[in-house]
Amino acid sequence: MYQKAYGILETLSPLHVGATAGEESGNLNLIFRDQFTQTGIIPGSSLRGRFRAEMRFRDGQDENEWYGNEAKSGVPDSTTESRVKFEYASIVWLPVFCPGQPVVWVSCPRLLQRYQRIAEISEELPEVYTASHALHAPQIDGQYKLFFNFGFLKIGDKTNLKAWFPDGKERPAVIVADDEIGMIHDMALYRQSRVKLSNDEKKVDGGAFFNTEALPENTILVFPVAVRKQEDLRNWSPFGENTTDKDEMYFGGLESIGFGHCLVMLHR
Repeated sequence: MYQKAYGILETLSPLHVGATAGEESGNLNLIFRDQFTQTGIIPGSSLRGRFRAEMRFRDGQDENEWYGNEAKSGVPDSTTESRVKFEYASIVWLPVFCPGQPVVWVSCPRLLQRYQRIAEISEELPEVYTASHALHAPQIDGQYKLFFNFGFLKIGDKTNLKAWFPDGKERPAVIVADDEIGMIHDMALYRQSRVKLSNDEKKVDGGAFFNTEALPENTILVFPVAVRKQEDLRNWSPFGENTTDKDEMYFGGLESIGFGHCLVMLHR
């Protein structure tokens, strides 16, 4: 029987976890996505690799003990099982630009259901098009509406959504349908065009041009964690012996230009 925990990750800068090249597919460095909602995810392997790398530089801690031995060339059966298990991180709330707000946090039933299961939330799942009390949408033709780039979104009831934000702070938020979140997600992504400059002068080297997409800052994600024994869960110290279950880490690619800066909070 595994002991359960979970992590909350909030992006402090754009987060890119996905393709790092992409010249063969139009020079677009795409992020990894959930197959059903088409929203950004962080694979469990990426989470495990980052946590492993962090422990590698902690005095008195052995990353192989917690995350398993790495494969050694020419040595059969050199790998060992990790004591800590990571599942992928999915979006709970995605910040989206909205005229007049200017930011609205958006989610959908499928993403909230996963968060509800992982965090064991007892609250009943809100209906589609429910908004938070903090959202002040304009009233048009007797109906409260939000204007996104693709058109107007009609708002239904308003309710207290504090239970659905990990920090308990209600933000301007709305819940959309599962088949709408992908389109809104693509509209919300951070995108940057980049070029490779010549080493000798400030000009593009050989026409090298590529685009990068990333989850915007203040995106909130959740990921499950499991260990075999209760004592392992208590003794696991991913952020060091003298720290709490909260720290800042970098995930994904393009860390050298500020991508991937995140606040990570463990609940166990």
